[in-house]
Amino acid sequence: MKPTLEISDVAIDGYAQKITLRSFRPLTRNSLPIVLYFHGGCFVKGTLDDADIPASFIASKTPAWVVALDYSLAPAFPFPAAIEDAYLALEWATLRARESRADVLSLAAVGFDAGGNIAAGLAAIARDRARHKLSAQALLAPLLDPSMTRLIERTSGSKDEFGMEDCSRSYRAYLPSASQRVHPYAAPLESRRLGTLPPTLIASAEEDQLLTFIATEIAQKHIPLMRKLMTAEGIEFTTNKLLTAYGVLDARLADGRAYLTGKQFTVADAYVWATLWHERSGVKLDHLKNLMAYITRIEARPAVQKALKDEAEVVSRHQQLLAA
Repeated sequence: MKPTLEISDVAIDGYAQKITLRSFRPLTRNSLPIVLYFHGGCFVKGTLDDADIPASFIASKTPAWVVALDYSLAPAFPFPAAIEDAYLALEWATLRARESRADVLSLAAVGFDAGGNIAAGLAAIARDRARHKLSAQALLAPLLDPSMTRLIERTSGSKDEFGMEDCSRSYRAYLPSASQRVHPYAAPLESRRLGTLPPTLIASAEEDQLLTFIATEIAQKHIPLMRKLMTAEGIEFTTNKLLTAYGVLDARLADGRAYLTGKQFTVADAYVWATLWHERSGVKLDHLKNLMAYITRIEARPAVQKALKDEAEVVSRHQQLLAA
C-alpha cells in the first residue's frame, strides 16, 4: 500500500531551547489548510510521538497540512515557553506555506489536554500580535482554568484517573507565579476578550467538570451589557420570546425526567440554567410547574450556588459603577 502522508521532522529554535516540529502532509498537489497540533500531558509530560495518531488522522481526513510541535515542558521550562514555542511554530509554518502548497489564510490550532490550553493561548497571541490570523481552533478536553475555581461536584461513584491534586501540581509547575494563573494567555477563561477569538470547538467527556461551568461564565460576563441594553421595548420583545422558549422546556420536562436529557445533570442543563433570563427580564414562570421544579433542583447544587454568589457580585459591582 502506498503511503498517503509525507512525514518529516525538523528542528527549529524555540523560545528557550531547540524544539522539533513534525510535518504531516497528504500526498496531493492541492492547496491545503494548515493545522498546528499540540499533544497532551498536563504541561509536564508527553512527546511528539503522542501526536502521531491524531495528527495523521487530521491530515488524511481533512485533508490538511498538519504540523505537530514538541513544545517545551514544565517545570524545566515554565510559562510562557510552551506558547511562545507554539507561536514560533506558527511563524515557521506560514513562512513555508508556499513551498508546502498550503493556504496561510486557512490556519487552525488543535490541542488535547494541556495542548488545548496552548492552542487557545496561541489564538490569543496571534490576535494580539496581528501578524497571522487563525481561522479556527479546536480544544479537546482542554485545561483552561489554572485557578481551578470553576469545578463542579461530580456524579457520586465516578472515578477520575487524573485527580485534582495532580492537576493542581501540573498547573503550578507550568505557572509557578500566582499572577500567571490569571494571565489570559495561560488562563483563557479569565480573558475579557473571548469574543475576538476565532470560531472555537470545545470537545469534552461526559463528566468534564470545567465544561459544565463554562456555560455559567457565558451568562455572567454578559449581565452588565444586557442590563444596559434592556429598554422597555426590548423587555416586551424578550418576554414574548422567553415565554415561548420556557414553555417548550416545561413540556419536555413533563414526563418526570429530572433534567433535560434524563436523570443526569449535563452540559445542556448547565447551559440552559446559565442563560435563564426570567428574573432579569421580569418574565413570570410560576405557571410552568415542571420548569420551576427543574430550576429548584439545579439551584440546589453547590456549584450553582457558588455561581449565583459570583453573579451577584458581578451585578453589584456593575450597579456601583452606574451609581458613581
